[in-house]
Amino acid sequence: MKRTTLVIGASENPERYAHKAANRLVQQGHPVELVGLRTGTIRGNPIRMGQPDLEDIDTVTLYVSARNQTGIYDYIKKLRPRRVIFNPGTENPAFEKELAQQGIEPIEACTLVMLATGQY
Repeated sequence: MKRTTLVIGASENPERYAHKAANRLVQQGHPVELVGLRTGTIRGNPIRMGQPDLEDIDTVTLYVSARNQTGIYDYIKKLRPRRVIFNPGTENPAFEKELAQQGIEPIEACTLVMLATGQY
């Protein structure tokens, strides 16, 4: 069974890396949940706003800058994902340390590169 990935910072704009990553995840058969600043869809998957109740999230992949992450620290920890991917530009050493202390693996990497190289 494929594990669900939550893309935070999802956007319908095809130029955005969050959009490219969500698209690639779906193409490769990974179930996704999408959260963004505006509603919309990516490959038929709805983009929700806010902090929706979600279950069985394996991976959170972040596309929001460190300064915009503070409001979602507790939300991400509550989801209890196995890992959180900090894509380039989202690195956040303080939050990464907090996650590690909770038993959640922080990874500084690019989701697109991980998918392209079979490391996802």
